[in-house]
Amino acid sequence: MQTGEHELNPAPPEPGDEAPSRSQLRREALDVLKLAQTLVDLSDAQLAQVPLGADLLDEVRRARAVTQQIARKRQTQFLAKQMRKLDDADVDAIRAALENDRNTIRREAAALHRVEQWRDRLLEGDDETLNEFIARHPLADRQHLRTLARQARGERERNKPPHAARELFRVLREVLGEKEKG
Repeated sequence: MQTGEHELNPAPPEPGDEAPSRSQLRREALDVLKLAQTLVDLSDAQLAQVPLGADLLDEVRRARAVTQQIARKRQTQFLAKQMRKLDDADVDAIRAALENDRNTIRREAAALHRVEQWRDRLLEGDDETLNEFIARHPLADRQHLRTLARQARGERERNKPPHAARELFRVLREVLGEKEKG
């Protein structure tokens, strides 16, 4: 009788042997679906940076080609289903590539904000602001920047199109971009 008793009371499962809950499986599936939607929304250049196999790349292209909303949703869900078959390492590599792309976009946006801030400071400021910029960026052409700032202020006062302000922005972007590269 003890053998029957043993069958009714199986040994408790070892920690880590338990299957994931339905909720956990659903969360993981939704994460992969979001990842698939992100892949479908990428440009061709961005997609080229993501490590995808040929079959997944074809699925992404198929999903992009569909124009009807519900059909595109269905195709994206199919792409997610195919992605769930991948190893965790492959999915993590895709996520890492997308995160790297997001970080690049953030850095570029921050660089543009720095250029805008300097342009605005030069337009609002005086020679002290220009001296501060030249002290930080000695290769910049002081006279050209002073002239552009003066012209941009004049355009703004006369409600003219901001040609000089745009040129000042371009010059500042070049100067600041060269410093970041160097």
